[in-house]
Amino acid sequence: MSDAVIDAPQARVAGQQGTALLELSDLHVSYGKTAALHGVNLSVYPGEVVALIGANGAGKTTTLRAISGLLKPTRGDIRFKGSSIAGLSADKVVALGIAQSPEERHVWPTMTVDENLSMGAYLCKSKVEVERRMGIVYHRFPRLKERHRQLAGTLSGGEQQMLAIGRALMSEPTLLLLDEPSLGLSPRMADEVFAFVREINAHGVTVVLVEQNVHNALNVASRAYVFETGRVVADRDAQSLKQDPELLSAYLGA
Repeated sequence: MSDAVIDAPQARVAGQQGTALLELSDLHVSYGKTAALHGVNLSVYPGEVVALIGANGAGKTTTLRAISGLLKPTRGDIRFKGSSIAGLSADKVVALGIAQSPEERHVWPTMTVDENLSMGAYLCKSKVEVERRMGIVYHRFPRLKERHRQLAGTLSGGEQQMLAIGRALMSEPTLLLLDEPSLGLSPRMADEVFAFVREINAHGVTVVLVEQNVHNALNVASRAYVFETGRVVADRDAQSLKQDPELLSAYLGA
């Protein structure tokens, strides 16, 4: 790979200030004896949409799974709101304000839309509060409200994606992790999902996004980290990255 297209991961959006909401420092993660992440460093600031892009197997989903507590780091640290969360269980990470909508959605197919959403608020003990949160999700996704008694497995792919995101929002996260939200969707439905990402971000939710469609990701993100074989090889603001075909071609084949 040519040195000319490799950026030190230090670019920041113009005017970006303050303390990072999320920081990964020298993060290493392995699947058994196989190393998947090799010293990943990245920061996400309050109010951002940050995209993680790269070829399949580059380490993007592994990074999200480590943040959300589904994988334990073998070295390095993950800090959220200034405190280390490395090694915490997934339920404790959710309780701190981080929620993930996973790749391929993974809704519970034999449960209704209502029941799937309720599972997203399993840490909330107040029925009134759960109903309030569900009302917000249904306001944002009126199509789900129309199907609230329908089994999730009978929904279309786009509707299941809405349900997976809505379920994640039921915990009222500060930070939302989205893994391939447009996977398998029609262009029109993908546009709806990305419009919703912009909407929830405008309402104060910080987003970290892994997305197969690089141009869609860069259209919604403020910054992007480019991954290759478990490492961050570039950190750029999204608009300048869109205008760098050499970099995109070198690492993404785009």
